[in-house]
Amino acid sequence: MIYLWAFIIGGAICVIGQLMFDVAKLTPAHTMATLVVVGAVVDGLGWYEPLIDFAGAGATVPITSFGNALVHGAITELHRDGWIGVITGIFDVTSAGISAAIIFSFLAALVAKPKG
Repeated sequence: MIYLWAFIIGGAICVIGQLMFDVAKLTPAHTMATLVVVGAVVDGLGWYEPLIDFAGAGATVPITSFGNALVHGAITELHRDGWIGVITGIFDVTSAGISAAIIFSFLAALVAKPKG
């Protein structure tokens, strides 16, 4: 059943993004930024963790999860280290994913011929 809910929730997030493209005529940058901010706000309200528990990868794979990770890391480190943790927590939680994206993009550029 978890696969069905992951599909439904992840698909619903993607449908919202697609509607932002098609109906609201937002650019990809505006759409991504909006979805990241929505994920951050939802996590700030404490609603994203229950969504992850319910939908699994359906909530952790879309771009809203990046906003969740930023806020979740900042809040966790705020409680542990004080106000300096707001800054360090953002980097602590997201650094592995961002580093992987940079490394794999570089490796793909070495193998594939980029179009310029």
